[in-house]
Amino acid sequence: MTTTLTLTRPDDWHLHFRDGDQLRGTVPATAQVFRRAIVMPNLTPPITTVALAQSYRQRILAQAPDQSLFEPLMVLYLTDATTRQQIIDAAASGIIYGAKLYPAGATTNSDSGVSDPAGIYPLYEELEKQNIPLLLHGEVTESEIDIFDREKVFIDRYLADIRNRFPALRIVFEHVTTADGVQFVQSHDRLTAATVTPQHLMMNRNDLLAGGIRPHNYCLPVLKRREHQLAIQQAVLSGDPRFFLGTDSAPHAQNKKEAACGCAGCYSAPAALPLYATFFEQHQALDRLESFASFFGPDFYQLPRNSDTVTLIRENWTIPSHAEVGGLTMVPWQAGVELPWRMA
Repeated sequence: MTTTLTLTRPDDWHLHFRDGDQLRGTVPATAQVFRRAIVMPNLTPPITTVALAQSYRQRILAQAPDQSLFEPLMVLYLTDATTRQQIIDAAASGIIYGAKLYPAGATTNSDSGVSDPAGIYPLYEELEKQNIPLLLHGEVTESEIDIFDREKVFIDRYLADIRNRFPALRIVFEHVTTADGVQFVQSHDRLTAATVTPQHLMMNRNDLLAGGIRPHNYCLPVLKRREHQLAIQQAVLSGDPRFFLGTDSAPHAQNKKEAACGCAGCYSAPAALPLYATFFEQHQALDRLESFASFFGPDFYQLPRNSDTVTLIRENWTIPSHAEVGGLTMVPWQAGVELPWRMA
């Protein structure tokens, strides 16, 4: 039985650091394991310009561990007021690696997002021209549409047409949650990809709702039926390079999660790589973890693969019940669960 597992250092292609004092905890949790991370721009106010991205990037780097080579890859937040020139400026900045489409109201701090994804075609055209990936939160937001159907409706209403109209645009279907999303990615070439979270690999909506509501498993897009979970698992385990690691680690204070109207997000960063390793081992596919975690993402983003390594050790350890992050008490995703792998 394998007792150690050494991998090319991975990257996290979708996460949330938040801001302010929280960076003192969230940045080291990621930087100790991952070399790079696509940093979501849904702050208050959102990261809508190069200047805001530069400032946020410096705040993140100030909290990276000493001697760390960690690199935050910044993302532009698209709004109805975003201009072509802002995208041109982003491409010239050297620090922005994607543009994020949040349908307004879809998730945390998305109120400034795009009111009509079909109404910003000139921006998609400029992203295609500048070779900046479009990163999608692929859900509609109308209240009359069932929350479990919102990803499929987004594909049918918007994404299929965007993909057809802009064939050279790189598109990432972030945190894919449905068989419909998986099939959409699989039906296109390598310019269409998806990030996959640990919670959508390892859980379905029974883990959120059966036997009582479990607020720390609540995220957006919400966990779906078992059949959708199986489709995501099969895509990842197949070794398809269009599916790669993106934790969507999203910290919230414990009292904001365990509330009458709890926040959406799973804070998985403290145990991210051991969680993925556990999943791959459970499916007799540890040999495919490195490609998923370390190769497919940089290949899609047209960046070099990392040259250094990380090592996991086969040793049972328990995810802590709490984490103190910038003066706030948070509950890591899967707190109290024993895993067979830990970071060396």
